[in-house]
Amino acid sequence: MPVRCALPDKGLPRTEHVPPAPPLLEARLSGLTLHRQGKVRDVYEVDNGLLMVATDRISAFDCVLGSGIPDKGKVLTQLSAFWFDRTRDILPNHVLETDVHRYPADLARHATVLAGRSMLVRKTTPVPVECVARGYLSGSGWADYTATGSVCGVQFPAGLRQSDRLPEPIFTPASKATSGHDMNISEAEAANLIGTSLLAKLRTFTMALYERGVEHADACGIILADTKFEFGLTSDDEILLIDEVMTPDSSRYWPKDAYCPGQPQPSFDKQFVRDYLEQIHWNKQPPVPSLPDDVVTRTREKYIEAFRRLTGRDLD
Repeated sequence: MPVRCALPDKGLPRTEHVPPAPPLLEARLSGLTLHRQGKVRDVYEVDNGLLMVATDRISAFDCVLGSGIPDKGKVLTQLSAFWFDRTRDILPNHVLETDVHRYPADLARHATVLAGRSMLVRKTTPVPVECVARGYLSGSGWADYTATGSVCGVQFPAGLRQSDRLPEPIFTPASKATSGHDMNISEAEAANLIGTSLLAKLRTFTMALYERGVEHADACGIILADTKFEFGLTSDDEILLIDEVMTPDSSRYWPKDAYCPGQPQPSFDKQFVRDYLEQIHWNKQPPVPSLPDDVVTRTREKYIEAFRRLTGRDLD
């Protein structure tokens, strides 16, 4: 059944006037074994799987900042759950459960922290290549084009402008960095890392997922300019969609009614954060700055607006 999209000025009742809870910067779940801690997610070992907890941490320029964005982790988790559910006909995913009331009994004491921002998932071996789909010329793709006339080895005509729509969407893999920024690589380089056969399958999945996201976002008045996916392999080599799916952290979402090629576009992500950090001339090295209240508030509003418009509902 098609999902009804809610525009910013109509549809669902507003709830943003309710003061948000303080941001959760670290899960700190006593009695559980921490599997790994990423820039945003704290991942714990549980029986026969993993518990992924999306905190409200926010990173910019490869550094986790001193301030969090209230409810950001809930947006990432619940929007990912939305997309996981609506793409399972393309390929299966790693989600086991998102409802804390159905979690194992030993997690019950952490229910208040976990509600709305966590999911139980299957363990996989992550594929060491991020799979990026691009439909517009922006970000590192724009930087590559201005320098070489191509994007990750895909040649394009001269004269394209920043934020132009590409003649057709392209697949551009990236190497996954354990720290710092992922690096764009060619398909040949990706094939050397994971094999030609697996790369071909991931390319097909990536473009089908992107097409699904573009179609739905367009109906909601949003452009999905690009996005990245991560995949994992089970013990019997089944490919699963893992991590997060088409969130403002992993995607470039633009309001369709404000689209104007030839320049950067307003976006539903951490744009206010990046703009502020550039304004204060931070050198992008520790110590990391904290964010003023107005930047935190406006960034939170953008994340929540993206969620509401894409899902047609408010956060749980």
